[in-house]
Amino acid sequence: MKHGKRYRAAAALIEKGRQYEAAEAFDILKQFQPAKFDETVEVAVRLGVDPRHADQQVRGAVVLPNGTGKKVRVLVFAKGEKAKEAEEAGAYMVGAEEIAEKIQGGWTDFDVAVATPDMMGVVGKLGRILGPKGLMPNPKAGTVTMDVGQAVKDIQRGKVEYRVDKTSIVHVPIGKLSFTKEQLVENYNALMDAIIRAKPAAAKGQYVRSVSLSTSMGPGIRINPLRPLAPVKE
Repeated sequence: MKHGKRYRAAAALIEKGRQYEAAEAFDILKQFQPAKFDETVEVAVRLGVDPRHADQQVRGAVVLPNGTGKKVRVLVFAKGEKAKEAEEAGAYMVGAEEIAEKIQGGWTDFDVAVATPDMMGVVGKLGRILGPKGLMPNPKAGTVTMDVGQAVKDIQRGKVEYRVDKTSIVHVPIGKLSFTKEQLVENYNALMDAIIRAKPAAAKGQYVRSVSLSTSMGPGIRINPLRPLAPVKE
């Protein structure tokens, strides 16, 4: 694959085969030449778990201290007072069966879905559409809840979901390249701390196998998995 000039310049800053301390990785990242848009900064963590086993699933959510830099469209399945609560909290769209019908027709123009428990009978029928897109409300991620107002506020403030995929990797955005190094490090540490705390009891051997930091259009920077956290201020 042929890479552009900007990618090659970024790759030249990274020593091949080296695992950097987390703070060093962010120093390098901030030297990347910006693209024509504000790139998303992403973290990929390979874990020592076998996601085929239910007792080795790693999934949860964490509020990033400095948000994601993205305006999140939160769809809420709720009725009555809970629907009103979601609207007042700033939900992008609120409804029930009528929205379910819209989604069954192919509409998925939103980023996160939240539902009250009583609406899961309606939402459950949308699993084949929402599941593959990662949009299905889930109690572990805090998106099936009676406290819909707080859920909407948390998500808009920077709450992100992390989930190990079938290749044992967790991919999560932690902000934008325009963020300061300190903001990115704080978000990164919050995510890594949550993932480390979520270690399943059934996981054996080294839990965090590899960590890579990258931008939407840039190369990956490998971080030492044995010391994945970074000091916020040096």
